[in-house]
Amino acid sequence: MRKHIGLLSQFAIGALFGWGLIISGMSNPQKVLGFLDLAGLWDPSLIFVMAGAILVGLAGFYVVSKRSEAFFGGALHIPTRRDISKPLIIGSFIFGIGWGIAGICPGPALVALGAGYLKAFVFVVASSSPPINKSQNSLNLNSY
Repeated sequence: MRKHIGLLSQFAIGALFGWGLIISGMSNPQKVLGFLDLAGLWDPSLIFVMAGAILVGLAGFYVVSKRSEAFFGGALHIPTRRDISKPLIIGSFIFGIGWGIAGICPGPALVALGAGYLKAFVFVVASSSPPINKSQNSLNLNSY
């Protein structure tokens, strides 16, 4: 029974998150591109969305830092690394370039896909494809 309550709660939280992305405009690539276009017709409205997300995130991290197990049981796996590595910088750069070109990032992409944006379909298919590693002859799904 506890497992079903956990799954239902997770579904409700995901639906609330998706609803928030739709209402805020974060699932609309044109709105995001307007926010990122500092030299053109800049739309600063997403600053409030990001500020709200940061506040919710800070509150969430505070609550989690006081707990020893997850809300529905099991261990918490909180990252402990604090170094800024070369792969982190390169990955952040690639993510930012992709976000700036497409106006979509992974979370809102799924919502935009559900809303019927063709650009989101292309983004989700491309981001779901495993990376090509010529040193491996087979795909290792455990690495994702």
